[in-house]
Amino acid sequence: MPSLTQLPWATSCVSACTKLCMAMRRVTVPLVAGLVVVVVLSLLAEHCWADGGGLAERVIWAVNAGGEAHTDMHGIHFKKDPLEGKLGKASDYGVRLPILRSSPEDQILYQTERYNEDTFGYEVPIREEGDYILVLKYAEVYFAQSQQKVFDVRLNDHVVVKDLDIFERVGHSTAHDEIVPFSIRRGKLSVQGEVSTFNGKLTVEFVKGYYDNPKVCALYVMKGTLDDVPKLQPHPGLEKREELEEEEEEESEAGEEGGKKSTSTAPKYRVQSGPRTPNPYAADNSSLMFPILVAFGVFIPTLFCLCRL
Repeated sequence: MPSLTQLPWATSCVSACTKLCMAMRRVTVPLVAGLVVVVVLSLLAEHCWADGGGLAERVIWAVNAGGEAHTDMHGIHFKKDPLEGKLGKASDYGVRLPILRSSPEDQILYQTERYNEDTFGYEVPIREEGDYILVLKYAEVYFAQSQQKVFDVRLNDHVVVKDLDIFERVGHSTAHDEIVPFSIRRGKLSVQGEVSTFNGKLTVEFVKGYYDNPKVCALYVMKGTLDDVPKLQPHPGLEKREELEEEEEEESEAGEEGGKKSTSTAPKYRVQSGPRTPNPYAADNSSLMFPILVAFGVFIPTLFCLCRL
């Protein structure tokens, strides 16, 4: 009985299978390598986006009130104040002071300001529908106690910040961001549960109150949500205070639900200075490295097995 290798059809089959395996090896190795590269690059891109990559491209308008043009650490380009010489007064009184919670290279955004003896504001053209965030930057560099400068902020006639007392919020020479999310859809502006007709221009106004003059240090508008807003540096004292105020509010709500009168002294309109920030020195990159290690762990054995064929 002849062996399989002596049969013409068997020899042809073996030869064809050998050629097929070699062809598959030539195609599979680059394919697997390419897939691994795509996975790694996707993970890196996702990580960079989560860390603020592409933030500058989402900012549609930014102004350094009372100051010159400046590009911050996130790549956001703040234009020179367009109201210079037209409305209000510019002040650089704060440049002599270090600003807490702000990076050294961006303190200028909190050290200069524009104020006015009456209500004033800026107009921001918005052409696309979507979700937006208004960020207002403040620092109290002059007054050393509360109830010295108190004012409101309006967005197209909607009061979005009530009785803002910067010193009462964060103290002296400390960065404070007011963050106001809003959306524009089908010709309507929606902000804090209120809706109005939108004509293509967002009017941000700083409303004169009973205590001194309204002001702003810098402001910008970006597409996105609250999670996309860059966070100020941690301030343990402020975070502890915010926690106490939250507890007082919860106790107040519980008392009202039980038919009791609230005795809480927490301010009615408490605005946090941006999203709460974890300790930056406790950052953990293991969530990024683990998928990369898994990808390479799968790639190397696969490559070894293909080379053995």
